[in-house]
Parts: sequence; structure tokens; C-alpha cells
Amino acid sequence: MSAPENETLLEFPCDFPIKVMGSRTEDFAQTVADIVLRHAPDFRAETVEMRPSRAGTYLSVTCTIRAVSRAQLDALYSELSGHPAVRIVL
Repeated sequence: MSAPENETLLEFPCDFPIKVMGSRTEDFAQTVADIVLRHAPDFRAETVEMRPSRAGTYLSVTCTIRAVSRAQLDALYSELSGHPAVRIVL
């Protein structure tokens, strides 16, 4: 039995980590932080965690936001997923 589409297991507000992976370019982390800031204005960019792939081709950027609603998270995931530099959003 699944939950209705408008329900969520999260209780808002909550701290919510978002991991974004893309090509390791000079501006990838800043691009991700800029998108996150549009959806979570209280996000502190200095808290970003970055980890390069083993071969150094990709970069994982983790941003933890204070999520206030499912709609906020949906909009953030949508914009991140739609960006050409982004490969995966978890």
C-alpha cells in the first residue's frame, strides 16, 4: 500500500542533504550552490561538501538545506536535474 502522492514521510522543517554529481569543472560547485540558494535562501554555501570521483572526472557536491516543504524540494530537484552540467541528483 503506497502513500498518497501529496503525503511525505518527512516532517518539515528538517535538515535535508542533497547530493549532486556532474563533470568536474571549475564552476560546477558554484553553479550547484547558486541553484540551491534560489530555493533555500538561508542555505550557507560554506557548508558545501565536495568529493571528486576516483578518476577525477566527476565531482559530487552535497548541500544540506533546511527544507520547509515538499514543494520546495520538488522545485529544487527539478531545477538541478534540468541543468546541463548535472548528471545525477540524489
